[in-house]
Amino acid sequence: MSGGGVRCWGNNEVGQLGDGTSIDRSTPPTTDVLTGVQAIAAGDDHTCVLMSTTGVRCWGGNWKGQLGDGTSIDHSTPPTTDVLTGVQAIAAGGEHTCALMSTGGIRCWGGADFGQLGDGTVTNRSTPPATDVLTGVRAIAAGYLYTCALMSTGGVRCWGGADFGQLGDGTYTNRPTPPTTDVLTGVQAIATGDGHTCALMSTGGVRCWGFNEVGQLGDGTSTNRSMPPRTDVLTGVQAIAAGGEHTCALMSTGGVRCWGFNNVGQLGDGTSINRSTPPATNVLTGVQAIAAGYDHTCALMSTGGVRCWGFNDFGQLGDGTTTKRSTPPTTDVLTGVKTNGNL
Repeated sequence: MSGGGVRCWGNNEVGQLGDGTSIDRSTPPTTDVLTGVQAIAAGDDHTCVLMSTTGVRCWGGNWKGQLGDGTSIDHSTPPTTDVLTGVQAIAAGGEHTCALMSTGGIRCWGGADFGQLGDGTVTNRSTPPATDVLTGVRAIAAGYLYTCALMSTGGVRCWGGADFGQLGDGTYTNRPTPPTTDVLTGVQAIATGDGHTCALMSTGGVRCWGFNEVGQLGDGTSTNRSMPPRTDVLTGVQAIAAGGEHTCALMSTGGVRCWGFNNVGQLGDGTSINRSTPPATNVLTGVQAIAAGYDHTCALMSTGGVRCWGFNDFGQLGDGTTTKRSTPPTTDVLTGVKTNGNL
């Protein structure tokens, strides 16, 4: 919220909403579960916040240690103490969490089965490490089983699971440590999905690689790509978001365009037809930020309101129902929301 409070809704099986229960919520709550927050990140089944004091706190599922509290016990309420301080940004993946330190270093914890922590092992870690696995970083993104970093020089480096080529290094081989060279340069922002990675170029163009079975790369094919393309699939973009198997772009004009998997209407075009190229028209305008979940999409309007569409079996759209929606709603489910500090 604009006042620094956190409110969550949708699936709550392991307490990821932070309200002390395991009951799904189909509307946003009217009170905060935590205050004094500057940014939030939502993983597969856990939620993390960056406090205004630069500390990190996480709750929800913890079977791989992704909450960083030294245990594997789920928590249904936010903790009262930080697991790490001196942080400037956070990212939550499928079963792991990463922090971008104020010094530009990266530290990750939780599940490590595919090397996504970057520490050279496949050993889970239930507490944040004391040392960085990579330095000189500007931004981070956590995919389902992999991690990507945007270097301060504008280069992209990824590690962890590579079964679909999502690391962009031309192979399908898992990598347990960050590479020493960039797979792409001239980048201003990155986004990671279930098995695909997207980069927003400094020129405003979008390029994606990795899993492409349902067209989420936007190149007009369904062929996986293990290296970043040399040309943009869309231009005039100011922000990007990667969902489970779909991708969305926030245009410089404030419009939203999505492509890829559309089985439950997550593209917002009123159909359930997959799209392998970005559309030429917007499904919503007047937007200042976007976020993509596994099968749903949310927009933060320029007025501070939230609107979501797509899958809704757990109430994640916040409209008081569990009915999927294939077009963006015309009214907000919550107002007074600020742009996430991680965007």
